[in-house]
This record gives sequence, structure tokens and C-alpha cells, in this order.
Amino acid sequence: MAVLITEKTRIIVQGITGKEGSFHTGQMLEYNTSAKVVGGVTPGKGGQKSEHGLPIFNSVKEAVEKEQANAAVIFVPPPFAADAILEGITAGLDLVICITEGIPVRDMSRIVDYIRNSKTVVVGPNCPGVITPGVGKMGIMPGFIHKPGTIGVVSRSGTLTYESVHQLSKVGLGQSTCIGIGGDPIIGLPHLKAVKLLAEDPGTEGIVMIGEIGGSAEEEAAEYIKQHVKKPVVGFIAGQTAPPGRRMGHAGAIISGSSGTAQTKMKAMKDAGIHVCESPAEIGETMKKALGK
Repeated sequence: MAVLITEKTRIIVQGITGKEGSFHTGQMLEYNTSAKVVGGVTPGKGGQKSEHGLPIFNSVKEAVEKEQANAAVIFVPPPFAADAILEGITAGLDLVICITEGIPVRDMSRIVDYIRNSKTVVVGPNCPGVITPGVGKMGIMPGFIHKPGTIGVVSRSGTLTYESVHQLSKVGLGQSTCIGIGGDPIIGLPHLKAVKLLAEDPGTEGIVMIGEIGGSAEEEAAEYIKQHVKKPVVGFIAGQTAPPGRRMGHAGAIISGSSGTAQTKMKAMKDAGIHVCESPAEIGETMKKALGK
């Protein structure tokens, strides 16, 4: 089994006629097997075909009606991306994944309540996407490094998602679903909710949780893991040498006062029984030992 992307996922690409949207649509079509890319959305170009031969619609609602789409991946420029997310929620999609980087925080803050009060799972923004190896991917991750298996991955960092997958695959541990949740201050699917999805998935045997400095999402997830998760969890926090007050990479990766440091996050994770790695190079071997393999 898997979470978020399954054999029943029917994907549309919002921004399919843009450079990034067009390129990654081709990559998804090449990789996906059971999950299907069924069309795209670019207002004003409805009725045309994409360069991949897919139908283009003027709205998400139209794509849902004509192609039974239930998921969308967004490659829309920052000024319009929040509205694209909102359009997917309003159309009743099960899953919306926003790849776009640089969305203003104010734009995301105004749709938080829509996310909270809808059935739609929103991943991102500023994320690499989601992949269920061997089934399908929605996003920009390199499909070839992923192997089908039973380890779920949750990460704020796209690059560290790929590194952890490489480390897992190297020791013979495939992945059930890998979720790049994004590094912005306001995101649709925080660590806690992503971990919960994987913890409840019978096809996931262990979980890798990768965090960064800034915020308290990792501590909240650690508390949930301590109380509810019986599966082995391996953790890593990026930014262990970052100075306070300076943003490091992602918009949400900033230490404020004594909160949000790598040290406080790692302590919370260790207190929750999570196997904490000092380096991402240890993730695969640590998970293998945690599983007793």
C-alpha cells in the first residue's frame, strides 16, 4: 500500500504550458504506471492539446468533470500559485501538490482556513512533491533513485529527501511513499500530519523524518510519535551549525531566540525514542538496524 498517490490517482498539471510544467509533465508521464496524468489547466487555452498530447482545460473544475481528475500538481508562478491551490480545494480534489517557490507568506496565510476545513490534502508549497515508487510521482524528484518498498520518508528538504532515499536504497530498503513537505513557514501538510499518514499505512514498516532549524513542527511530530507510533522512526535535523537569526536556505529555516534550534529538535526526537542521526549518510544503516535487519 501507499499514501497520497495510489493506482487510483488521476493527475492534472496546473501550469502545464509553462516551461517547468511542460518539462515535468513529460517526466511524470515517463515514470508513472498506475497513477495517470490525464490533462492540464491553463486559463484561456482550454480545448487545446499540450505538447504531450494531453487535453488542456480552462479550470480545475472542468478537468474534474471531463477527466475525473482527483489530484493536481501546481507549476504556476508565485503571484498566482495560492489561487491555484484554492481552485483545487474548491473543485474538491483529494490531493493538491504545490511545487512553486516564492509564494508570499500573506498569500498562503489567507488560505490556511480553506485547507483546514476541506477534504483536500495540500502538500507544499516550495516542495519537490510526492512519489510512491513504482506507482507514480507528482513533482520534480528523480524517479530512478527510488525503489518500491516499506519505508516512508517525510522531509522539509528536497535535496535531503533524495539523499535519504539513496541511503535507504543502498542498504536494500525501498520506499512506500516519499513526501517532500516544503520549507516555507506556512505549508499545507506539516510533519505531524505526514507522519500520521505513514504511521497508519499498513504498507509502511518504518519512517524517516527529516527536519530543519526553525519553527516547532518537528517537536510536535516527535510528541505524536512518542504517544502513538510503534514503528521505528529515524530522524535527522539539518542546520546543526546555523547561527541564530540568519535564514538558511528555506524561508522557514531561521532560529528565533532559543527556539527552533537543531539541538532542541534533536533532543525532542531522542526523548520520543526516535533514532537520531548526526549525518544523513547514517540514515540507511540506522533504519536497517532499527528494523533488526
